[in-house]
Parts: sequence; structure tokens; C-alpha cells
Amino acid sequence: MNPGLDAIDLALLRELQNDARQTNRDLAAKTGISPSTSLERVRLLRERGLITGYHAALDLEEVGRPVQALISVRIRPPARAVIEGFREWAHQLPEVIAMFVTSGPHDFLLHIAVPDVNSVYAFVIDRLTERREVADVQTTLAYEHVRSRVIQPALPAEQPRKPRRQR
Repeated sequence: MNPGLDAIDLALLRELQNDARQTNRDLAAKTGISPSTSLERVRLLRERGLITGYHAALDLEEVGRPVQALISVRIRPPARAVIEGFREWAHQLPEVIAMFVTSGPHDFLLHIAVPDVNSVYAFVIDRLTERREVADVQTTLAYEHVRSRVIQPALPAEQPRKPRRQR
């Protein structure tokens, strides 16, 4: 949690997530502050690590990767070196667009985007099951991927109020 975010910081973060390509002048106007204040506030948000970069969002269908799947992978033996080795290998695969290291029955959840269902099959059979440390794979095809464009920072939880004494 990042304490010290005020309404202006929250507005800047929201507007930048909506459109990171807008000019500083437009950003300042939308958030009701001066351009110099906007520039300084955004610089501070980057320095504090709240803003980690600016990225172009691609339409997966338009780039020839319309089929998405979530693949759960269990690794054996569950040793740090084996887990880290698989993580580094999987992270480099062009089909993988997101990866989670998880708890529970599986160690990884891979989000892949590929041209067609045959490519999902090939990814699982030719890439994953060929790895010695892969003990189990479960694949779920995604019919639709809905993603939040704006992520609101978590605000500090309110302190519980002490009950009033009865008089």
C-alpha cells in the first residue's frame, strides 16, 4: 500500500491509465491543476514506483493471436531451483502473455495467446510436457478476456471506531 496518495495523485493515475499519450497540458486540465504541478506530481509518482512504465495495448485478434488459454502447471520436484528455472524458461516463450506463480495444487498459471486451438495443443504437448519437471498440466480455453483498464490504488482501511460508553 502506498500511503500519502491524495485526490490529485489518484486523479493523475486514473487519467494516465485511461490515456498515457495525452499531453501534460491536457492531463493538468482534466485533473484541475497547473501543468507544472502535473509534471512534478507525475515525476514523483514515477520516482515512488507507482508508475512503472507506459505501454501500448495491442488487440490480440489484430496481431493474429485471437485464441487465449489459461494453463495450470505443477512442477516436480518442488525445489526453488526447479521452480525458478521453469519460471525463467516460460517467461521467455512468445505465446505467454502473463504468468502467475501460485499456491495450491499447481505452481504456475500461464496465460497464453495463440493463432488457433491447434496452437494451444502444440504449446502444451510440444513445449510444456517435453519439460522433465512438468508433472501435470490443465488447460482452460478462454472465451473472452475482459480487463480493467483503470486500477484504483488501495486506500488505507478505516480504523475501527471504539464503542461509546453507555452513560
